Parts: sequence; C-alpha cells; structure tokens
Amino acid sequence: MKALLLLLLAQLCSASLVPEREKDPEYWRRQAQDTLRNALRLQRLNQNVAKNLILFLGDGMGVSTVTAARILKGQLQHGQGEESLLEMDKFPFVALAKTYNTNAQVPDSAGTATAYLCGVKANEGTLGVSAGVTRDRCNTTKGQEVTSILRWAKDAGKSVGIVTTTRVTHATPSAAYAHSANRDWYSDGEMPPDALEGGCKDIARQLVENIRDIEVIMGGGRKYMYPKNVSDVEYPHEEKHRGTRLDRRNLVQAWRDAKSPGKVAEYVWHRRGLLALNLSRVDFLLGESLHPRVSWPQLGALRGPLACPEILGQLQWPGKAKQALHEAVELDRAIGVATRLTSTQDTLSVVTADHSHVFTFGGYTPRGNPIFGLAPMQSDVDRKPFTSILYGNGPGYKIVAGERENVSAVDFAHADYQAQSAVPLRQETHGGEDVAVFARGPMAHLLHGVHEQNYIPHAMAYAACIGSNRGHCNAAAHPAAPLLLPFLGLLFLLC
Repeated sequence: MKALLLLLLAQLCSASLVPEREKDPEYWRRQAQDTLRNALRLQRLNQNVAKNLILFLGDGMGVSTVTAARILKGQLQHGQGEESLLEMDKFPFVALAKTYNTNAQVPDSAGTATAYLCGVKANEGTLGVSAGVTRDRCNTTKGQEVTSILRWAKDAGKSVGIVTTTRVTHATPSAAYAHSANRDWYSDGEMPPDALEGGCKDIARQLVENIRDIEVIMGGGRKYMYPKNVSDVEYPHEEKHRGTRLDRRNLVQAWRDAKSPGKVAEYVWHRRGLLALNLSRVDFLLGESLHPRVSWPQLGALRGPLACPEILGQLQWPGKAKQALHEAVELDRAIGVATRLTSTQDTLSVVTADHSHVFTFGGYTPRGNPIFGLAPMQSDVDRKPFTSILYGNGPGYKIVAGERENVSAVDFAHADYQAQSAVPLRQETHGGEDVAVFARGPMAHLLHGVHEQNYIPHAMAYAACIGSNRGHCNAAAHPAAPLLLPFLGLLFLLC
C-alpha cells in the first residue's frame, strides 16, 4: 500500500516538474530546427592542419557516467539537470570506441592506454608494447615496443605534455612514454628480481629517460622518483609516502640533469610553487603532488608552443558515485577552459574514456530528481527503498540481519557513501561496453561511427600531419590557421 501511495504521489507531482515552455510543441520543434541548421553547417568540413592536439581522457567515464555528470552539473547550477549541457556535449562530432583488449573482453587501463595513445591494441596489464608481450614476462618485451602519439609529436618538432589527477606512472598516462610488461612496475622497488635481471626498466625511470624533453609533466606519485625510505617533502613522518627506489637514484635530479644548458627546468610539488612560477620563462615543468590539481590558464603561459597535450581525469572511485561524478564535472570544467583558450581553426580536441564502469542509474526517477537521491519507489520484493545510482558489483554489497541494507537508515548523500551493488567485491570492476569519443576542430569528422579504440591516435596524427601518415599534408590544399596560443599537450585522468 505504501509503495502504491508513493507511486501515485510521484504521478501527481510529475506535471509540476515540466517547465511551461516544454508543454508547447513549438518549443521542441524550434529546438529541433536549430539543431538541424547546426548539423547542416557541418557539411563544410574543417580540413585545416591541426597545430595543436588535446586529448582529454576520463578514466572510467562510461556513457552512463557522462549522462549522470550532465545532470549533476545542471543541478549544481540550480537547474533540474536533464536539460543541462556538458562542454563535451557541445562538440559537433561523436563516435563510439570499442575498448576490449587483445586478450580481454572487459579491458584494463594499460591495454586501453596503449590503444588510444600508441594506436595498437595490446594485452591487459601491458604498456606501450604489442600483443606479443605477456604480462609479467620481461623477456617477451624486447622488439615489441610501440611508440605513442606523444613521441610522434616530438619527432615532428612539437612540444608535448602530460597532466593527470592520478600518478604520472599510472597506466593511463604512462603508455605515452613507457614500455612495460606490467603496469604495476612503478619503480624498481615494485619489480621482481627476474625482470630486473632481464634488463627491464621501471616506469618512473622510463619517464625520465625514454623521452627526455617532455615539456610538461604534472601529476602524482613522487615516491617512485626517490630512493627507498627517503622521507616525503610534504608528509615526512608517514612511512607509506617514503621513496621506493632500490637503485638509490633521485629521478627528479636526473630529470634536471638531462636538460640542455640554458634551458630552464622547474620542479614543483604543491600549488603554491606552481602559482609562484613565471611560466613564460620556463622551458620544462615537472610537478608531482599527492593531490594533483592543475590550473589550465596558468599552463597557457608556458614558454614555447605545446602541441599534443594529454589531459587525464581520475574518475575511478570504487562504488563512490558522488566522488566520481564530481570529478567528471571537474574534467568538463577543464574542457571548457581549453575550449575558451583555443580555436577550432587550429586545435583538434578529443574527449574520450579508456573504459567504463558497472555504474548505472534508474528506478523511474522523476524529472529533476537529485542525482544522488532515492528512486520514487520501493523494491516490490524486499519492500525497501533504493538509490537511483547502483553498481553491478563492488564493495557496496551489504547484508544486514539477513536482508539488503535499508538505505534510508544511512547517509546516502555523503561523499564516501558506496552505492549498493549486486555482487560483493572488494573493488568494483570495469565495464565492457563502448565508450564515447567527442571531437572538435580540424579533421574532427574523422571520428565518427563505431571505431576500434586504437584508431583514435591515428586520426589525431592525420589531422596534425605527424606520425607515418603525412602524404596528404599539402599546405595549399590544407592551409594551417595561425597559432593562437603558445601551448597545448595535456591529459586529464578520471578513474
């Protein structure tokens, strides 16, 4: 009876949730005609050569996450949410990418990073190598290394950068520069003896040695750059943050020493240090923090043209929907800043994800329902309420007194609340469905339909006339627009 009353109440209230303008059929017809006119303009294809490339990567940002983040953004702006637009929603070209690894139906972040950065599909858990490499087998690596679009850009004389809200040695950014049979070999302290004896290098060392002149590197994970047991500059008394390197090398100093004479290389580990820099006088920037956050407008002042940025956003919060969606909104804010700082005439921007998660929301929620709120009904099986957002598996599975936990007895709006899941796991898994690819700028129309994930860097390289596919690069046929900004080349990670 109680469930029936709730349903009737929802139906009675639903009429008041519809804005007056939306009751007029002409509102929807005008909206459709505006959209049609915008679509017709896309027949005039932008075939300029892209002087700048930006890849925004939301780690774990599946389509359901994009939709929920759109609603959250609108509700944070005091709207109902559904009618809101993310910055990525405004990109004119959209595709789907198939994310499977060569040996995995549901992928991991290392194999997918190899695909969308190096243009080659690979086995799960391996970085910057072909599918000929077996995870954990150092002796299968030699001769199987594959290069990334970051390397292609450097070879073409471009400046490049990686900016991430996770560790710079994490699987998602590290495929840009590293070749590893195991994504977890962050420093030599995490590598097995046979891998060290076989001559394989840890990922942090490869960050410093493989591509020595990456102009911008920003993220977390500084403990992998320092000798074992060296205290952290920010948390000197916390053992978990101490250095991990067995070779006793200080890779930050090695990074400085590798720079040419006369070049200015700055290392920062907190926001104050970044804000204090005059970036117009900086040639190389390395920033490592335990809680990385980046100021886009500031990076725009970095000296020298920076093309091909990778911007990674961390959206993987096991079962913690509130944190994941707020990270997605932050990523979208960075996309908006980059959009305002660049021109579609010379900058190709691409937004995508490495994979999705088993994240869903439903329950026949009414228009404007708080995205972290309850569905307007109870289960017709156990007679308990449930939140709109749920997970297919993960740590949110809880049984109380032999029954599903009653969410009305907990603070389901708390940032650390783990949404209920169907299957108990300590860590929620990735999802296996396709992810969206949003594109804007020169040659953005090449990203259309359904693609293998490894197609993405090839399309971007074609647009910028870098890499192996340059036969079309005739300045007369494809005039390049003037460079409007002295930077670009970042990556934002959402796990």
